[in-house]
Amino acid sequence: MTDVTDVKIKVENIVASATLGKSLELPKVAPALEGVEYNVEQFPGLVYKLKEPKTAALIFGSGKLVCTGAKSIENSIKAIHIAVDKMRSLDPDIPHEFEIKIQNIVASANLMSTLNLEAVAMDLENTEYEPEQFPGLVYRLGEPKVVLLLFGSGKVVCTGAKSKEDAQLGVEKTKERLIELDLI
Repeated sequence: MTDVTDVKIKVENIVASATLGKSLELPKVAPALEGVEYNVEQFPGLVYKLKEPKTAALIFGSGKLVCTGAKSIENSIKAIHIAVDKMRSLDPDIPHEFEIKIQNIVASANLMSTLNLEAVAMDLENTEYEPEQFPGLVYRLGEPKVVLLLFGSGKVVCTGAKSKEDAQLGVEKTKERLIELDLI
């Protein structure tokens, strides 16, 4: 019997958001950010790419920030603080206290077994499988509330997790269910 806890996930991307509670004058704060992209005709916010940690922060006039590209929650939070601290050098009224929320964690894993996706689609509940549209099977879990993309190779992508533990648990529960149904 295979141990389901032997499945290791790899965090691929974390999306975090922050609300500063103050609107921003983007043309005023943009010069504080090195290499920032700001073209209001193309996108309504600033696109600030950080080299360390390698992330991108989308900054909006509403005072909302969205950080993407981090591989850890710590780096996601660090990137937001770096962007806010730099903007504060040109707008000292930007608050020092603000809420940061993890919106989505995307992780990958390998079940180390090939999958017959047609059989999985027949036996596993809450699935969508349309191979003409997309080569993977979509599996929605209720607890934790995550979505897994399963591929014939045994590779899986977990999305929608709010913590690394939820992503790990989602993959483990999926493998456990596939073993129960004799699909692995």
